[in-house]
Amino acid sequence: MALKSIKVHGFRVDYDEADYFAIKYLRDDLQYDEAKVFFDQARYKGEAQFEDDREGQWTLQYNRSTGGFLLVKRTG
Repeated sequence: MALKSIKVHGFRVDYDEADYFAIKYLRDDLQYDEAKVFFDQARYKGEAQFEDDREGQWTLQYNRSTGGFLLVKRTG
């Protein structure tokens, strides 16, 4: 797993480079207000779950110590 970091709508997100499609979904397919719902929920509840256009299951986790987010693929 090679972690990369990118800004998505102004939020820093760490992700595995193999999971770039989910980053593109958050950044390119969703408008700021739509994506912000996931970032806000992750910030307040610790994580937010969502599904991309290809029905991939994802969790956006918030790291309180760094103020950043981690994108994790859900399985099962």
